[in-house]
Amino acid sequence: MTDGHIHIERGAYTLDWINQFVSKAVEMEIEEIRLLEHCYKFEEFVPMYDSVCAYSEYVNAWFHRNAGVHKLADYLELIDRVRNEQFPVEIKFGLEICYFKEFESFISGLTKGKGFDFLLGSIHFVDDFAFDHRAEHWTGVDVDKIYRRYFEDSVSLAKSRIFDGIGHPDAIKLFGHKPSYSLSDCYESLARELLKSNMYADQNSGAARRCRI
Repeated sequence: MTDGHIHIERGAYTLDWINQFVSKAVEMEIEEIRLLEHCYKFEEFVPMYDSVCAYSEYVNAWFHRNAGVHKLADYLELIDRVRNEQFPVEIKFGLEICYFKEFESFISGLTKGKGFDFLLGSIHFVDDFAFDHRAEHWTGVDVDKIYRRYFEDSVSLAKSRIFDGIGHPDAIKLFGHKPSYSLSDCYESLARELLKSNMYADQNSGAARRCRI
């Protein structure tokens, strides 16, 4: 059994912290754990978020409370330390990266050849709108347009060939909004591109718990 989406952001970059995840995995009889961080935690990725911060005062405040608290080198150093140890479960390390089409080259430049086991691409913003933060932010939003753009971006993410998987691909449903049209074609288009790029779709328990539909 594999748990493929475990964030380590609530602790320090130490072997003691990683051992807590290992102990839980052993307790749950999980053979492989995939540990990751959100890319915005690293100062190198901060420039990707200028437009989303400008779009929303709420997001701007949230971002500057949480973002840029690490350097990517610190994370890579932790990965090296873990790989030099022996553990009773297999540990893989990656990044969850917010996908913005205009930053594809930027993302590749920061991640290619750095030794990550996997990269998970996720859509958290649609045309700078942070759809998964607060329900009230949807007031007055064109739901059909947001859904259409969400799946267009998801297909672009798959076509980019940067990532190994797409994170929580149904997170757009988080607050219960539904488009007026069937999503069958959207799912089929995304599935085709994921297959072409040899990517997986993340089955995310956190998103499932929060989702209202």
